[in-house]
Amino acid sequence: MDIQEILKTLPHRYPFILVDRVLELEPGVRIVAVKNVTINEPYFVGHFPVLAVMPGVLIIEALAQAAALLTYKTLNLHQGDGTLFYFAGIDAARFKRPVTPGDQLRLEVEMTRVLRGVGKFKARALVADALVAEAELMCAYRNGDVKPEVR
Repeated sequence: MDIQEILKTLPHRYPFILVDRVLELEPGVRIVAVKNVTINEPYFVGHFPVLAVMPGVLIIEALAQAAALLTYKTLNLHQGDGTLFYFAGIDAARFKRPVTPGDQLRLEVEMTRVLRGVGKFKARALVADALVAEAELMCAYRNGDVKPEVR
């Protein structure tokens, strides 16, 4: 899945779209996606000026966006029908090492359960096969909240 299909699926836009490409997607099972981290990301201006480090909350957000892509494809949903995903919980989040400009985040998300509008996921982010972050995510989805413009 390239960036054009990602933009047709997710409602996020620059500077908050945090998935650049999907490498693997098994509906109902797992997704592997990437985020290319570049020095011109807007948050690097202040985080931190001396040593640019990607904020951990944005690594978690990138994992959540990958989880949303997996769920959209698993349930055959589309942002154009008004379905949106929201964070409902984050458990066991751990950060192992900083992510800096030039890194490519590999986002691996496994769907563990979807029931009554809530999905649970095991997620991890890697750089060059080294674990940088992991968490258990819970996302709720609602249909018909909004009719976003599809570009």
